[in-house]
Amino acid sequence: MSESDTASGGIVPRPPSVRVVEAVADAEGVDPTDLEPSLHEAVDAAALDELFVPTAGSARRNGSLSFTYCGYDVTVRSDGRVALE
Repeated sequence: MSESDTASGGIVPRPPSVRVVEAVADAEGVDPTDLEPSLHEAVDAAALDELFVPTAGSARRNGSLSFTYCGYDVTVRSDGRVALE
């Protein structure tokens, strides 16, 4: 899958929560809607999406967040990368 989707002629990056679900579904060989439990049961998906968003007048935050989801150790990095172990 691509790193971004297009909307209204511009490039709109997918939120981290979507990238996590896509990565785990791809690793499992299933449709993202078939994953159990849902991502929302493992982590606050809205907070995950907001974590690395630039705030007014400042740069994007650096760092990473790790959690377990569907048996994978998931790491989401501030540059948008999602790693599964």
